[in-house]
Amino acid sequence: MDLALPPRVTDRAYARLKEICEATGEEKALRVAVEGGGCSGFQYDIKLDDPAADDLVLEKDGAKVLVDAVSLPFLQNAVIDFTEELIGARFVIENPNATSSCGCGTSFSI
Repeated sequence: MDLALPPRVTDRAYARLKEICEATGEEKALRVAVEGGGCSGFQYDIKLDDPAADDLVLEKDGAKVLVDAVSLPFLQNAVIDFTEELIGARFVIENPNATSSCGCGTSFSI
């Protein structure tokens, strides 16, 4: 049985988040949330935001990633990364809880 661990954020994702904050001049955190919808039942909502009282805050070198209490069970043992591909640069979630996902990578089912 796997232990339920909070999501892990890669060094590459933290570094990109710091670059975004420096470029915008805002000290915002990256919020990773799970919402109902999308083509597979659930979808990721990734945006810059301020911390809320019930957030799990993951931090490195001043860069913060937030996960709200409702989304946390869906993101246990997941990896939050940043990738640069031909289709564009974006934050991505590698989620071992997802039984399937769509081609766009932003929605999944459990």
